[in-house]
Amino acid sequence: MTDPEVKASGGLVWRRGDRGLEVALVHRPKYDDWTFPKGKLDPGEGWEEAALREVQEETGLRCRLGHELPSAAYTDPKGRAKVVRYWLMEPLDGSFSPSNEVDEMRWLPAGEARDVLTYEHDRALLRELTG
Repeated sequence: MTDPEVKASGGLVWRRGDRGLEVALVHRPKYDDWTFPKGKLDPGEGWEEAALREVQEETGLRCRLGHELPSAAYTDPKGRAKVVRYWLMEPLDGSFSPSNEVDEMRWLPAGEARDVLTYEHDRALLRELTG
């Protein structure tokens, strides 16, 4: 996919919690799925800028950008070529508030997150963090 029609960015937000390494998953009621926060780039917006904005919009967390993870390229439900670029992110501050787009966020240990994630490409991203 040289020039995808749909461009999106997101983040794998992680922290060291009481149960070890934890990641933030979001539930989107429109799709009834569990995934990492992500969304489409706004016109004129850069990939990293979009990733930070989308993560903050969906989780309420302001984050620090880490290194880039492998991107996901696929055909969306409307038949358009789509690419999503992801970065590791560490939360700095903020808190989650439910919205129409995301009604729930969970911090889960990596092993539990693997079982909850809806999409295989998200599980592959998680393996990048956990090995």
